[in-house]
Parts: sequence; structure tokens; C-alpha cells
Amino acid sequence: MFAGVFGRTVSEGRKKFIRTLYESLVRRDIALCIYEPFYKKTRALLPENAQVSTFKTHDEIHPRMACMLTIGGDGTLLEAVTHVRDNKIPLLGINTGRLGFLSGFSKEEVDLTAEMVAKKLYAPDQRALIQIKLKGDYFGQTPFALNEVTFYKRDTSSMITLHAEMNGKHLNTYWADGLIISTPTGSTGYSLSCGGPIMMPDSKNFVITPIAPHNLNVRPMVIPDSSRLSIEAEVRGKHFMIALDSRSEVIPAGTKITIRKAPFSVLLARKPEQEFLQTLREKLMWGTDKRN
Repeated sequence: MFAGVFGRTVSEGRKKFIRTLYESLVRRDIALCIYEPFYKKTRALLPENAQVSTFKTHDEIHPRMACMLTIGGDGTLLEAVTHVRDNKIPLLGINTGRLGFLSGFSKEEVDLTAEMVAKKLYAPDQRALIQIKLKGDYFGQTPFALNEVTFYKRDTSSMITLHAEMNGKHLNTYWADGLIISTPTGSTGYSLSCGGPIMMPDSKNFVITPIAPHNLNVRPMVIPDSSRLSIEAEVRGKHFMIALDSRSEVIPAGTKITIRKAPFSVLLARKPEQEFLQTLREKLMWGTDKRN
């Protein structure tokens, strides 16, 4: 069996955990395919009998990889999505950061995690992606996001005007600091902090959430994920910004951007007993009231 390992940083405090994880996986005869920059930082932590290969790009990922373990926070998992893409390899996030909403496995459960990988005991949840299309070589081969597409103003002193169409018909003109188009997965992220609703992961919807809108009667809107959005930005300067999860590009004003559901989805591995509503209560303190 092959398992992938993806990570970015290796602090002194994480080295013991990573060593233990490698040992637990190798002890179960799991061969490792490690992201090359992460391998260079952690190869001294590998057991001598480890079967190891590396990858740098999507095309180099081992075709028989059972799952991809991500070591870090949710940002690390989101970056791993750009490598896995449409390979249908489950992403199993081990949280070594703070909240870890998407990374549902704890670094204190190393042996349990390795056992779940070896016996494929995890439950894979299918998650929709959102993608953009525009003229120019922006975002390369990864013009998609698991959480959200965000439009930002580049000039901090003025608002951005966003003219939005849905399925070829005028939807709205947003005067705001920005605009978020979020997937159900991303509804618990940036969109939520801007007043957007929480959506169940299997909801077939997107949510449009303005960031600090000038029109106080403009509120977040839930739309079917079969919709085709078209957005054109009007700014005082010459450029604005688009972010796909944590990746951003500077775009010329007047560029027309088409947004729709991506033609493929990704799989997020979770513990079979860990349900979405339980995660909401435990990690977002959803419904918690100290008075009761």
C-alpha cells in the first residue's frame, strides 16, 4: 500500500510527532510517497527500512496512492487539493495547527490514524469545488478552490464595484470591500465570518457573501451550484485581486470572470463516528452558551 504525505513547515515541536507517524506507517508495511520539499525537511526522521518515493507535482503522484496525509492546518490541506486534483485520492488531514476544522485527525492519535490508513477505516466525504475562467494565464492549471473564490479591492481606501450576472441575467451590483462565492465546505470559513450561513457539506449550493457592503440591504444569498455566475469589477485603480482559497492573483480591471462548479470533486477523509454537526459543536462552539 502507498500513502502520500504532504506538509509545508517542520518546527522543532513537530519533529517527534512526524517521526512517530512515519514509524507507525512503516510498521504497517505502508510505503510513503512524500512531497519532495517536505521530504528534504523530514528525511532524517524516517525509519531505515522505509520504502520512500517523492513527488513535486500532480503528475508525479503515485497512481496507487490509497490516501494523502496532510500535516499542518487547514491551509496545508487546501494546498494539497491543488496536487491531488481529480485523482480521487482521499485527503486525510492531521491537525498540527490551531482550529483544524477540515483536518479532523489529531496529532495525539498517531497510532489510530496509521491503523485507519492501513485498513482504510476512514469515511471519505465528497466535497464540491468551485472554479473560475478568465482570459490570461492566471492560477495556471489550478483555477479552482475547495473553500471559496474571493474578489478584493486592491486600493485600501476605496470600495470595489462588482457587476454580477447569474445564468446570463443581471443579479446585482455590489459596492463593497469585496465579494465571496463559497462552496458548502467554505461556508464555515471566510464567508461565515462575514455573516454568511452555514451549509451542510452535501448541499448542492453556493453562497454569495458581500464583504462590508455599502448597501445595507444586500445580504448573503444561497444559489444552486448548477448556476453560472459572471462578474466584472469596476475599480478606481487599474487592478483588483482574486483569491482561490489562499492563492491570489492581481487582475486588470474590466476583466470578465465566469464562476461555476468544477467538473470534479475531492474526497476528505474523516473518522466514521465524526459527523459534521459534532464538528460544528466541538470546533466552532456552535450553540454554546455558558449561561446554560
